[in-house]
Amino acid sequence: MLDIKFVRENAEAVKENIRKKFQDAKLPLVDEVISLDRENRDIKAEVEVLRANKNKISKEIGKLMGQGLKDEAEKVKAEVARDNAKIDELSAREKEVEAELREKMMIIPQMIDPSVPIGKDDSENVEIEKFGEPIVPDYEIPYHTEIMESFNGIDLDSAHRVAGNGFYYLMGDIARLHSAVIAYARDFMIDRGFTYCVPPFMIRSNVVTGVMSFAEMDAMMYKIEGEDLYLIGTSEHSMIGKFIGQMIEEEQLPITMTSYSPCFRKEKGAHGLEERGVYRIHQFEKQEMIVVCKPEESKIWYDKLWQNTVDLFRSMEIPVRTLECCSGDLADLKVKSCDVEAWSPRQKKYFEVGSCSNLGDAQARRLMIRVKGKEGRYLAHTLNNTVVAPPRMLIAFLENHLQADGSVTIPEVLRPYMGGKEVLVPNK
Repeated sequence: MLDIKFVRENAEAVKENIRKKFQDAKLPLVDEVISLDRENRDIKAEVEVLRANKNKISKEIGKLMGQGLKDEAEKVKAEVARDNAKIDELSAREKEVEAELREKMMIIPQMIDPSVPIGKDDSENVEIEKFGEPIVPDYEIPYHTEIMESFNGIDLDSAHRVAGNGFYYLMGDIARLHSAVIAYARDFMIDRGFTYCVPPFMIRSNVVTGVMSFAEMDAMMYKIEGEDLYLIGTSEHSMIGKFIGQMIEEEQLPITMTSYSPCFRKEKGAHGLEERGVYRIHQFEKQEMIVVCKPEESKIWYDKLWQNTVDLFRSMEIPVRTLECCSGDLADLKVKSCDVEAWSPRQKKYFEVGSCSNLGDAQARRLMIRVKGKEGRYLAHTLNNTVVAPPRMLIAFLENHLQADGSVTIPEVLRPYMGGKEVLVPNK
């Protein structure tokens, strides 16, 4: 959410930002919020004048009564009553205007960074850099569920009977590999100075609207019936929500945390669910990282965060690349974002395994996450990035480590988490 003063003073720049995001339907919002802001300020000014007048003439009532001028005192009382009624009327309208203003302000997208490439959708995202040599072996790489099934490692049919599409049972060595990757990612981030956290897996609606746009909320979040609670779509939601309404001492910054959680997503929209795979599903687990920092440090942390994910994947001998998200692919609260994509030998292309985002002060403004510094108070900047999400990681891992005989090699860094195993041998 932008600062209303910024919108008021930079209306054309805000409109141009909306155009760059190819959201022209939102252009009228700028003039609407400016009009509502003007009305809100006019109401406040009128109420202030009325209260000052009421306070002034109220003092006259006692004097007039003391002088025996009862009729004149009654006239003043009537004027005070009229002022009170007008104040009540204006105050009620003020609440309506402020609610409408906030709702519209929350729909106007955050100002994107000047370095963001302009494009309509993810097809126009821009490759930044490749890490590791993508290899296509001279033997066939089966679909990822077929590889898992060769280890008796996945049961989609039972999951379908129990919960429907978008769920899975992981079994045996594949389940152990899933947990090993999560544990390794946790320790990897702790070794990089991040504080480990297991957060709440449900959050209240005011946190949801604080960390994401209405469109994202509708497409992703599961509501708990009869409760003001939502299942988290990523632990970033509750991790950033941890600081709602807080005044943080500047000396405490930066706050760097890494968290484990299950994640729950509706997956509404064009992408949909996978019928027989685990790439796009309703439930998965993830290791996440977040940073709360000074505004001038957020660009530095942005580069550190995506590099952490690249380094993690490379330590497991998986080729990756970074992809700059174009303007039309940025969620409304994001200033800048890039995807980390892993190489798929089967598809002979890269696919998304993580996303790094700088949200500037958007979440902090919505959640009132402030910093008390030497030169005054200001809004913090927040960032987040996927360390690893094993369902997609498992796809990349199995495809890149599959051997011609159907076995899967375990890179050295993961062996302590796999009981020392160096290779997984298929059951069939």
